[in-house]
Amino acid sequence: MTNPYDPYQHCELCPRRCGTRRDSGQAGICGCTSTPKVARAALHFWEEPPISGERGSGAIFFVGCPLRCVFCQNHQISQGSAGTEVDSHQIAHMMLDLQEQGALNINLVTPLHHAPHVRESVLEARERGLVIPIVCNTSGYELASTVTAMQDVVDVWLTDMKYHSPALASRLSHARDYPDVATEALAAMLEGVRARGGRRLAPDGAMLGGVIVRHLVLPGEVADSCAVLDRVWELGGNEVDLSVMNQYTPNERCRKRGGALSRGVSDEEYEIVLCHADDLGFEQLWWQQGGTVSESFVPAFDGTGVPGNG
Repeated sequence: MTNPYDPYQHCELCPRRCGTRRDSGQAGICGCTSTPKVARAALHFWEEPPISGERGSGAIFFVGCPLRCVFCQNHQISQGSAGTEVDSHQIAHMMLDLQEQGALNINLVTPLHHAPHVRESVLEARERGLVIPIVCNTSGYELASTVTAMQDVVDVWLTDMKYHSPALASRLSHARDYPDVATEALAAMLEGVRARGGRRLAPDGAMLGGVIVRHLVLPGEVADSCAVLDRVWELGGNEVDLSVMNQYTPNERCRKRGGALSRGVSDEEYEIVLCHADDLGFEQLWWQQGGTVSESFVPAFDGTGVPGNG
């Protein structure tokens, strides 16, 4: 019988394909060994309306990320050492606990560098009574093969599409291949959702199945944002919900770098991107009010809801 944790022996779970022996305690480019770490498991009210609704999304924040975005606001978990080590049984327990709290769904935040554990946890939780949808909340920098392998345990893909330009992706996230990789991953997500009947909503508007593509507008990069929207439209059209985000906030690193990234997005820049989305024909379009600050969407990564956190 195949060991579900074999991928950790020579890790190629993400596009970095670093080949690290994560099962031997070595950390891959994602920053993690084969043992998952979770920084928070709690109701989360700041996602798009079909995800959070009024009851909240049951968000489980995993530590680690294969990207290195210079503007990251979640650096405590993406590149830091926050979090508590957990196993697949404990992750399943967190899912069931969030369901008991009334969560609309289980929202797995940046989980796929631990895809073997996540898959096992969802299957166990379902055997133990989990009935709410599973949301995979990802940067979009995923291998299409990993996405395909997770299709039977993921109901909703909440994915970023950050860049159209490889040069911009290289400069800001150290991943020149991001545009092509994210496009292939999105195509795989759409294929899986189509196979299950496409976009599905509950009577209250909660998403039961589908794809939401997020794009964060960056200062000085309106042309790239519009090209990203073109790419998403060509690939999925109105099979996807589009979320155009206006929450870029320069962190200390960006303020020191100077240039456009040291300021926020202007109202004019954001309006240009929204108008382009409207011109393309997106019907399920989500946007944010002006003056949104990214830090206001970042919860305390204090171990809330994580077994063994004391």
